[in-house]
Amino acid sequence: MNIAGSSEPRIQLVRVTDDSITADFVDGRTISVPLVWSWRLSEATPEERANYEIIGDGIGVRWPDIDEDISAQGMLAGVPARPPKHRV
Repeated sequence: MNIAGSSEPRIQLVRVTDDSITADFVDGRTISVPLVWSWRLSEATPEERANYEIIGDGIGVRWPDIDEDISAQGMLAGVPARPPKHRV
């Protein structure tokens, strides 16, 4: 049996509210991070937030309307997205 392949965290469902991004994982865990950790999602409309795709058999989530990707590993590690640097 290949244990390494089965230990990779995989997302099965995502919910985005006005305050948080919540992911349900296939192993039963639920992780929630503040919405402000994704500046793109925090600026998106409810319709854009609702339009997502589970990618790579659950290793991440993509919001095509706003060009945002969040990985399962990133959510578990607590790594927020960096906002773009503004040019002066």
